[in-house]
Amino acid sequence: MRKLSDAIREVKNAAADRDDVVVELREATRVRLQLLAAELAPVFAEVPADVDCFDFTISSGLQPRLWIDAVSHVAMGRDRRTYRFVKDTRNGRVVLAESPKMQIVADRVTRYVAERIVEREQMLEGDMSAAVEGVLVARSPEEAAAKLHERKVWSTVLSGAWIFVTGIGFGLAVAIALLWERLTSGVQ
Repeated sequence: MRKLSDAIREVKNAAADRDDVVVELREATRVRLQLLAAELAPVFAEVPADVDCFDFTISSGLQPRLWIDAVSHVAMGRDRRTYRFVKDTRNGRVVLAESPKMQIVADRVTRYVAERIVEREQMLEGDMSAAVEGVLVARSPEEAAAKLHERKVWSTVLSGAWIFVTGIGFGLAVAIALLWERLTSGVQ
């Protein structure tokens, strides 16, 4: 004979076991991120003291993350074995590195930190060029003048097009008003 109390106890035990598994997975994720943080500790230690844009902390929560700065972090992938180094941008999240090998992600994080430090130094020096490959680079004065001339040309063309379109709109409005007046005077 089965008892309801025995069945309830079995269900509660199964739920507790599942909760333990979830907690263990979260702890395993946290441990992996701590190993990555330990791997990166020498890099973190070399960051100059006056550079305060980096976090280098592991957040807790449903999905632990190793925060590099305010917009980039390392999290574990869905399989809980793959490290994902991502950066949040205006256009969405960009994966900078993804690998089950910690060393590959650690190398990419090191490169990212170096790029950010160089960008910061260049901005402080007044040079607005980016240190990241594939992004806007510094222009010579001749290139800057040519770019400014090109912008002025396009501005002039677009202004002329706007005046043309406005004139067509005004002409159509006058034509419709005159036509409307003729149609309404003929009906009466």
